[in-house]
This record gives sequence, C-alpha cells and structure tokens, in this order.
Amino acid sequence: MKRLGVLVAGLALLVSACGNPLAGGGEGGNSGDLIIGASDVGESLLLAQIYAGALRNAGAGNVTVRPPVGSREVVVKALQDKSLSVVPDYSGNLLRYFDKNAEQTTSQDVYAQLKQKLPAGFEVLDQSPAEDKDLLVVGRKLADSGVRTFSDLGPRCKDLVMGGPGQWSSRWKDRIKQLYGCEFKEIRTTDTGGPVTVAALKSGEVQVADLFSTSSTIAANGFAPLEDDKHMFPAQNIVPLAAKGVLDPRETAALNRVSAALTTEQLTELNVQFTEEKRNPLDIADDFLAHNGLKA
Repeated sequence: MKRLGVLVAGLALLVSACGNPLAGGGEGGNSGDLIIGASDVGESLLLAQIYAGALRNAGAGNVTVRPPVGSREVVVKALQDKSLSVVPDYSGNLLRYFDKNAEQTTSQDVYAQLKQKLPAGFEVLDQSPAEDKDLLVVGRKLADSGVRTFSDLGPRCKDLVMGGPGQWSSRWKDRIKQLYGCEFKEIRTTDTGGPVTVAALKSGEVQVADLFSTSSTIAANGFAPLEDDKHMFPAQNIVPLAAKGVLDPRETAALNRVSAALTTEQLTELNVQFTEEKRNPLDIADDFLAHNGLKA
C-alpha cells in the first residue's frame, strides 16, 4: 500500500529476531499450522507479529510469521491455496480489490459491502477502529487562516500547489472537484507519503500534501490534517483477512480482541517505535498485547 522504504528496516529486524522467515517451512493449510502473512510494508509486518502473538496467547500451537508476501494479488492467491492462514489488510483497498466499482466510503458501509463481496474461501474478522488512510494536510499558517476541512480548502485550491503520489490525479482530481469544487493550481508528484512530500510541504514548495493517518511526520512537523467532511477518501480500517475455516472460534476471538483494542493513535505510536526508534517488532508486539490485557 505504502511506505515501501520501511520494508528494509522491518526485514532486518525480523530476520535478526527470528531467523529468515522466508527460508522454507510454513506451508499451513492441511498441516494445521497457522501462517501469518503480510504485504511488503512495515506496518503490515508489525501487525502480523501482533496477530501471531495473540494467536499463541490463545493457545495456538504452531504459529509462523512469513513476511513479506508481496502485493495483494500474491496474498490473495496464498490464502486461496492456504499457504497463508491470515493477513492484516485495509478495508477500503480490500473492497476495491474485490469490487472495482464499489462506491462506499464510510467505515461501516465499506465493511458491510466487503463482507458481501468476498469470494468463497475467504472471511474477514471484525474490523478495528484503527485506520491508516489518505489525508490531506496543510501547514500551520494555512490551518490558522481557517482551513480545517476539505470544504474550507475548496475555494482556495486555485491558489495552492498540492503534492502527492503519481497516481493522485487519475484517482482523485475529478472527485475532489466534484465534491468540494477544488481545482488545484498544480498537482505535483512528490512521493507516496514519504520524505519528499514532507520536505516539499515544510519548505512551502507545496501548500497541501497527501500523507497517511498513522504517519508520525504530521505531528512532528506541526502539520494540520484536514477533515474529509464529505468522505472523499474511503475508510481504511485494519481488518484481518483469513482463509475460510482455518481459524477455530478461540483463535478468531483472539484476533477480534486485537482489532477492538487497536486505535489509530496506538497504531501511529507503534509505527514510531518500529520505523524511528528501530525497536524489535517482536518486543513491540509483546508490549502491545500486555498493555491491552491480551496476554495469557
């Protein structure tokens, strides 16, 4: 999904902590093992470790984490053949993978439609209140002038340069005009919520930037996230996607408790520990489970 630069650090920590997770074994499915996968982004790797710890605490006997699996296409195929058991995913992106014409945007609508559109052989567990979704953010000066929502931004867009990923125009240019009357002076390609975008907003090269809701750089730089008051961006709640039938009721309940405990604020802090403080993901996962009363 994003933050591919986190992958290298995440892999180094995972390999040093528990050996090479890609070196054989872990076929899952018929063996009764539970194989936790992740996409090739650091946040997903961290969530996989939290899921694994929760399952072990629930009594699962043989749990293995095997990041990185790769793209969503690869993850879905692995769940189909049960070489993976469960992965953390994002509700809005997952819905649009299975239903390219989906128009739902709110958390509950996206989740309800996702459950309807899942093909046979898959199931989603309870979604978490935690989200990692697109945000438009501005500098403090613009926020203090009265720009707090996308609707506030709309009339000013003609004078502002926006920075974001290369696909932003094709995905959102027409939609933001339709909903908010926003036509930016220029849409400049920076990167996908990374350091180039942050630097451009800090320097004033762009006045509006697309970042992500769990990014530690927002608070660290005093940026102001804008409220998407007409729900242009779809909800992206964290949700476990599982191969149907591989989890027993006790294991399902354990992951549902993780989802219930996780908030966007907590997820942001976990990302800070993982990406900036370089903490071992196993330690982060263990601390999260202990803090939320999810250890045996």
